[in-house]
Amino acid sequence: MFSITSYNGLVGSRESVNKAWANVETQYQRRSDLIPNLVNTVKGAADFEKSTLTAVMEARSKATSIRIDPNNMTPEKLQEFQAAQAQVGGALGRLLAVAENYPQLKAVESFNTLQAQLEGTENRITESRRQYNEAAQDYNASRSKFHV
Repeated sequence: MFSITSYNGLVGSRESVNKAWANVETQYQRRSDLIPNLVNTVKGAADFEKSTLTAVMEARSKATSIRIDPNNMTPEKLQEFQAAQAQVGGALGRLLAVAENYPQLKAVESFNTLQAQLEGTENRITESRRQYNEAAQDYNASRSKFHV
C-alpha cells in the first residue's frame, strides 16, 4: 500500500512540474505576443534604427520555433530554449535602451502601455520559472526517495 501511495504522489509531483512548465511557456508566449505591437508602435512613432527592430523580430521568430515537451525535456533542449529566450530579452533590452533617445516615442501612450506590459510580463516570467524550479526540485526529491 505504501508503494502505491508513494507512486501516486510521484505522479502528482510530475504533473505539478508539467503544469509549472506550461505556465513558464505561457508567460514567454505572452511576451512574444507583445513584441509585434511594440515594434509597430516604435516604427510608427519614430525614425527608428531598422537593425534594432529586425533583431527583435528575428529573435522572437527563433524563440517561438522552439518547443519543449516536459515529458522528455533534455538539458540540451532546455539550454537551446533558454538561449533563444535570452536573445529575445537582449534584443528587447536594446530596443528599449535605444528608445530612450527618442523623446517623441516616450510621449506615445501606446508605447508606454506596451513597455509597462512587457515589464510586467518579465516579472511573470521570473516568477513562473521560480515556481517551475521548485516543482522540479520537489519532483526530483520525491523520485530519489521512491527509488530507495
